Amino acid sequence: MRVGRISSILGGTAALAFALTACGTADVGGGGEGGGDGGEGGGDTITIGVKYDQPGLGLLEGDTPVGFDVDVATYIAGELGYSPEQINWEEAASANRESFLQQGTVDMVIATYSITDERRQVVDFAGPYYVAQQDILVAADNTDIEGPEDLSGQVLCSASGSRSANNIVDDMGIDAELREAGNYSECLELLGNGTVDAVTTDNTILAGFAAQNPDTYRMVNNPFGEEKYGVGLPAGSTERCEEVNAAITQMWEEGAATEALENAFGATDFAFEEEVPALEDCA
Repeated sequence: MRVGRISSILGGTAALAFALTACGTADVGGGGEGGGDGGEGGGDTITIGVKYDQPGLGLLEGDTPVGFDVDVATYIAGELGYSPEQINWEEAASANRESFLQQGTVDMVIATYSITDERRQVVDFAGPYYVAQQDILVAADNTDIEGPEDLSGQVLCSASGSRSANNIVDDMGIDAELREAGNYSECLELLGNGTVDAVTTDNTILAGFAAQNPDTYRMVNNPFGEEKYGVGLPAGSTERCEEVNAAITQMWEEGAATEALENAFGATDFAFEEEVPALEDCA
Protein backbone atom coordinates (compact mmCIF):
# COMPACT_ATOMS: atom_id res chain seq x y z
CA MET A 1 0.00 0.00 0.00
CA ARG A 2 1.47 3.30 -1.07
CA VAL A 3 0.86 6.30 1.14
CA GLY A 4 1.43 9.95 0.33
CA ARG A 5 1.81 12.80 2.77
CA ILE A 6 0.10 16.10 2.03
CA SER A 7 2.15 19.26 2.48
CA SER A 8 0.22 21.95 0.60
CA ILE A 9 -1.83 24.66 2.33
CA LEU A 10 -5.57 24.09 2.47
CA GLY A 11 -7.61 26.29 0.19
CA GLY A 12 -10.96 25.75 -1.42
CA THR A 13 -9.75 27.53 -4.53
CA ALA A 14 -6.92 25.00 -4.87
CA ALA A 15 -9.44 22.21 -5.15
CA LEU A 16 -10.86 23.89 -8.23
CA ALA A 17 -7.53 23.32 -10.00
CA PHE A 18 -8.14 19.57 -9.97
CA ALA A 19 -7.72 18.29 -13.52
CA LEU A 20 -11.05 16.61 -14.08
CA THR A 21 -12.40 15.11 -17.23
CA ALA A 22 -15.38 17.41 -16.77
CA CYS A 23 -13.65 20.64 -15.78
CA GLY A 24 -15.36 23.81 -14.71
CA THR A 25 -17.67 25.07 -11.98
CA ALA A 26 -21.22 24.00 -11.30
CA ASP A 27 -23.86 26.19 -9.76
CA VAL A 28 -25.55 25.26 -6.51
CA GLY A 29 -29.04 24.02 -7.14
CA GLY A 30 -30.91 20.82 -6.58
CA GLY A 31 -34.21 19.45 -5.63
CA GLY A 32 -35.40 16.60 -7.75
CA GLU A 33 -34.28 17.41 -11.28
CA GLY A 34 -31.92 14.47 -11.55
CA GLY A 35 -30.83 12.70 -14.69
CA GLY A 36 -33.56 10.08 -14.39
CA ASP A 37 -32.12 8.21 -17.35
CA GLY A 38 -31.90 4.69 -15.94
CA GLY A 39 -28.11 4.71 -15.93
CA GLU A 40 -27.40 5.93 -19.48
CA GLY A 41 -26.12 9.38 -18.48
CA GLY A 42 -26.39 12.59 -20.44
CA GLY A 43 -29.80 13.73 -19.18
CA ASP A 44 -30.69 17.36 -18.61
CA THR A 45 -29.22 17.52 -15.09
CA ILE A 46 -27.97 15.33 -12.28
CA THR A 47 -28.45 16.21 -8.61
CA ILE A 48 -25.65 15.21 -6.24
CA GLY A 49 -25.67 15.48 -2.46
CA VAL A 50 -22.44 16.72 -0.86
CA LYS A 51 -21.45 18.29 2.44
CA TYR A 52 -21.34 22.07 2.72
CA ASP A 53 -19.49 22.34 6.04
CA GLN A 54 -16.39 20.15 5.77
CA PRO A 55 -13.15 21.90 4.73
CA GLY A 56 -11.17 19.91 2.20
CA LEU A 57 -14.10 17.61 1.41
CA GLY A 58 -17.26 19.59 0.80
CA LEU A 59 -17.35 23.24 1.79
CA LEU A 60 -19.65 25.91 0.38
CA GLU A 61 -17.63 28.90 -0.84
CA GLY A 62 -19.94 31.57 -2.17
CA ASP A 63 -22.40 29.73 -4.38
CA THR A 64 -20.18 26.73 -5.08
CA PRO A 65 -19.17 23.71 -2.98
CA VAL A 66 -15.48 22.75 -3.23
CA GLY A 67 -13.33 19.92 -1.92
CA PHE A 68 -12.27 16.34 -2.55
CA ASP A 69 -15.80 14.89 -2.53
CA VAL A 70 -16.96 17.63 -4.91
CA ASP A 71 -14.07 16.88 -7.25
CA VAL A 72 -14.88 13.16 -7.14
CA ALA A 73 -18.54 13.92 -7.84
CA THR A 74 -17.68 16.18 -10.77
CA TYR A 75 -15.37 13.56 -12.26
CA ILE A 76 -17.96 10.78 -11.93
CA ALA A 77 -20.70 12.99 -13.37
CA GLY A 78 -18.45 13.75 -16.33
CA GLU A 79 -17.96 10.05 -17.00
CA LEU A 80 -21.74 9.61 -16.86
CA GLY A 81 -22.21 12.27 -19.54
CA TYR A 82 -22.91 15.39 -17.49
CA SER A 83 -20.97 18.63 -17.81
CA PRO A 84 -20.30 20.66 -14.64
CA GLU A 85 -23.06 23.05 -15.71
CA GLN A 86 -25.53 20.15 -15.61
CA ILE A 87 -24.79 19.33 -11.95
CA ASN A 88 -27.22 20.54 -9.29
CA TRP A 89 -25.61 20.46 -5.84
CA GLU A 90 -27.69 19.67 -2.76
CA GLU A 91 -26.46 19.87 0.82
CA ALA A 92 -26.54 16.37 2.32
CA ALA A 93 -26.00 16.32 6.07
CA SER A 94 -25.11 13.01 7.70
CA ALA A 95 -28.63 12.56 9.05
CA ASN A 96 -30.50 12.98 5.75
CA ARG A 97 -28.42 11.02 3.23
CA GLU A 98 -30.65 7.93 3.21
CA SER A 99 -33.89 9.92 3.07
CA PHE A 100 -32.60 12.06 0.19
CA LEU A 101 -31.89 8.94 -1.85
CA GLN A 102 -35.15 7.24 -0.90
CA GLN A 103 -37.27 10.30 -1.68
CA GLY A 104 -35.52 11.14 -4.97
CA THR A 105 -34.19 14.47 -3.70
CA VAL A 106 -30.80 13.54 -5.15
CA ASP A 107 -29.54 11.06 -7.74
CA MET A 108 -26.45 10.18 -5.74
CA VAL A 109 -24.68 11.13 -2.52
CA ILE A 110 -20.92 11.69 -2.31
CA ALA A 111 -20.52 13.03 1.21
CA THR A 112 -18.04 11.01 3.30
CA TYR A 113 -20.75 8.34 3.19
CA SER A 114 -19.34 5.19 4.75
CA ILE A 115 -20.51 1.86 3.34
CA THR A 116 -22.16 -0.24 6.05
CA ASP A 117 -24.37 -3.33 6.05
CA GLU A 118 -27.08 -1.36 7.87
CA ARG A 119 -27.18 1.35 5.22
CA ARG A 120 -27.15 -1.25 2.45
CA GLN A 121 -30.57 -2.33 3.67
CA VAL A 122 -32.10 0.88 2.30
CA VAL A 123 -29.70 2.27 -0.34
CA ASP A 124 -27.12 1.00 -2.83
CA PHE A 125 -23.43 1.89 -2.88
CA ALA A 126 -20.81 2.13 -5.59
CA GLY A 127 -17.15 2.24 -4.61
CA PRO A 128 -15.51 2.79 -2.29
CA TYR A 129 -13.74 5.74 -3.90
CA TYR A 130 -11.58 6.24 -0.79
CA VAL A 131 -10.84 4.34 2.42
CA ALA A 132 -10.41 6.63 5.43
CA GLN A 133 -9.67 5.85 9.06
CA GLN A 134 -11.14 7.31 12.22
CA ASP A 135 -9.18 9.78 14.32
CA ILE A 136 -9.63 12.41 17.04
CA LEU A 137 -9.46 16.22 17.05
CA VAL A 138 -8.67 18.16 20.23
CA ALA A 139 -7.78 21.72 21.20
CA ALA A 140 -4.27 22.67 20.08
CA ASP A 141 -3.03 22.95 23.66
CA ASN A 142 -4.53 19.63 24.78
CA THR A 143 -1.69 17.14 25.30
CA ASP A 144 -3.67 14.67 27.42
CA ILE A 145 -5.52 12.95 24.58
CA GLU A 146 -3.35 10.97 22.19
CA GLY A 147 -5.69 8.12 21.29
CA PRO A 148 -9.12 6.63 21.98
CA GLU A 149 -7.95 5.06 25.24
CA ASP A 150 -7.48 8.59 26.65
CA LEU A 151 -11.15 9.49 26.12
CA SER A 152 -12.45 7.72 29.20
CA GLY A 153 -14.31 10.30 31.29
CA GLN A 154 -14.04 12.90 28.53
CA VAL A 155 -16.90 14.56 26.62
CA LEU A 156 -16.84 13.40 23.01
CA CYS A 157 -18.72 15.04 20.14
CA SER A 158 -19.92 13.49 16.88
CA ALA A 159 -22.47 14.54 14.29
CA SER A 160 -26.02 13.22 14.19
CA GLY A 161 -26.27 10.34 11.73
CA SER A 162 -22.63 9.31 12.21
CA ARG A 163 -21.51 6.22 14.13
CA SER A 164 -18.01 7.54 14.90
CA ALA A 165 -18.56 8.17 18.61
CA ASN A 166 -20.42 4.88 18.99
CA ASN A 167 -17.41 3.07 17.55
CA ILE A 168 -15.41 4.29 20.55
CA VAL A 169 -18.04 3.90 23.26
CA ASP A 170 -19.89 0.77 22.11
CA ASP A 171 -17.37 -1.17 20.04
CA MET A 172 -14.20 -0.26 21.95
CA GLY A 173 -15.89 -0.08 25.35
CA ILE A 174 -14.40 3.29 26.33
CA ASP A 175 -16.39 5.23 28.94
CA ALA A 176 -16.69 8.61 27.24
CA GLU A 177 -19.67 10.93 27.54
CA LEU A 178 -21.30 11.44 24.15
CA ARG A 179 -22.49 14.80 22.87
CA GLU A 180 -24.37 14.78 19.56
CA ALA A 181 -24.40 17.85 17.31
CA GLY A 182 -26.23 18.62 14.09
CA ASN A 183 -22.99 18.59 12.09
CA TYR A 184 -19.24 18.74 12.60
CA SER A 185 -19.12 22.52 12.39
CA GLU A 186 -21.24 22.55 15.56
CA CYS A 187 -18.86 20.03 17.12
CA LEU A 188 -15.97 22.38 16.36
CA GLU A 189 -17.78 25.25 18.04
CA LEU A 190 -18.34 23.10 21.13
CA LEU A 191 -14.68 22.09 21.12
CA GLY A 192 -13.58 25.69 20.75
CA ASN A 193 -15.62 26.90 23.74
CA GLY A 194 -14.65 23.96 25.94
CA THR A 195 -18.08 22.29 26.06
CA VAL A 196 -16.56 19.07 24.71
CA ASP A 197 -13.04 17.67 25.06
CA ALA A 198 -12.71 16.01 21.68
CA VAL A 199 -14.35 15.43 18.31
CA THR A 200 -14.12 12.11 16.52
CA THR A 201 -14.85 11.15 12.92
CA ASP A 202 -12.91 10.23 9.78
CA ASN A 203 -9.34 11.50 9.52
CA THR A 204 -10.13 13.18 6.19
CA ILE A 205 -12.79 15.35 7.83
CA LEU A 206 -10.61 16.19 10.82
CA ALA A 207 -7.59 16.96 8.62
CA GLY A 208 -9.60 19.62 6.80
CA PHE A 209 -10.69 21.31 10.02
CA ALA A 210 -7.19 21.13 11.51
CA ALA A 211 -5.61 22.62 8.38
CA GLN A 212 -8.12 25.47 8.38
CA ASN A 213 -7.46 26.29 12.07
CA PRO A 214 -3.93 25.00 12.90
CA ASP A 215 -3.52 27.28 15.92
CA THR A 216 -6.84 26.24 17.42
CA TYR A 217 -7.19 22.50 16.78
CA ARG A 218 -4.84 19.54 16.70
CA MET A 219 -5.46 16.20 15.03
CA VAL A 220 -4.17 13.38 17.22
CA ASN A 221 -2.94 11.44 14.15
CA ASN A 222 -3.46 8.06 15.78
CA PRO A 223 -5.86 6.48 13.27
CA PHE A 224 -7.96 3.43 13.99
CA GLY A 225 -10.76 1.56 12.27
CA GLU A 226 -11.67 1.83 8.61
CA GLU A 227 -14.30 3.87 6.78
CA LYS A 228 -15.04 3.01 3.15
CA TYR A 229 -16.43 6.08 1.38
CA GLY A 230 -19.09 5.01 -1.08
CA VAL A 231 -21.25 6.72 -3.67
CA GLY A 232 -24.78 6.42 -2.30
CA LEU A 233 -27.40 5.48 -4.89
CA PRO A 234 -31.12 4.70 -4.71
CA ALA A 235 -31.92 1.05 -4.05
CA GLY A 236 -31.94 -1.03 -7.23
CA SER A 237 -29.29 1.04 -9.07
CA THR A 238 -27.15 -1.91 -10.21
CA GLU A 239 -26.42 -0.54 -13.70
CA ARG A 240 -25.59 2.94 -12.42
CA CYS A 241 -23.38 1.36 -9.72
CA GLU A 242 -21.32 -0.44 -12.35
CA GLU A 243 -20.93 2.80 -14.34
CA VAL A 244 -19.79 4.68 -11.24
CA ASN A 245 -17.30 1.93 -10.32
CA ALA A 246 -15.78 2.18 -13.80
CA ALA A 247 -15.42 5.95 -13.35
CA ILE A 248 -13.78 5.52 -9.92
CA THR A 249 -11.24 3.07 -11.33
CA GLN A 250 -10.35 5.44 -14.16
CA MET A 251 -10.10 8.40 -11.77
CA TRP A 252 -7.43 6.60 -9.73
CA GLU A 253 -5.57 5.11 -12.68
CA GLU A 254 -5.27 8.56 -14.29
CA GLY A 255 -3.90 10.06 -11.06
CA ALA A 256 -6.84 12.45 -10.79
CA ALA A 257 -7.87 11.16 -7.36
CA THR A 258 -4.38 11.68 -5.91
CA GLU A 259 -4.24 15.18 -7.37
CA ALA A 260 -7.57 16.00 -5.75
CA LEU A 261 -6.31 14.79 -2.36
CA GLU A 262 -3.15 16.86 -2.66
CA ASN A 263 -5.16 19.96 -3.55
CA ALA A 264 -7.72 19.45 -0.81
CA PHE A 265 -5.72 19.18 2.41
CA GLY A 266 -3.18 21.27 4.27
CA ALA A 267 -0.08 20.59 6.32
CA THR A 268 -1.65 18.32 8.94
CA ASP A 269 0.73 15.35 8.56
CA PHE A 270 -2.23 13.48 7.13
CA ALA A 271 -1.24 10.28 5.31
CA PHE A 272 -3.42 9.45 2.33
CA GLU A 273 -3.83 6.45 0.05
CA GLU A 274 -2.37 6.53 -3.46
CA GLU A 275 -3.88 3.30 -4.80
CA VAL A 276 -7.35 2.58 -6.11
CA PRO A 277 -9.47 1.03 -3.34
CA ALA A 278 -10.78 -2.50 -3.77
CA LEU A 279 -14.24 -1.92 -5.23
CA GLU A 280 -17.17 -3.88 -3.85
CA ASP A 281 -19.56 -5.77 -6.10
CA CYS A 282 -22.73 -4.02 -7.21
CA ALA A 283 -25.85 -5.76 -5.90
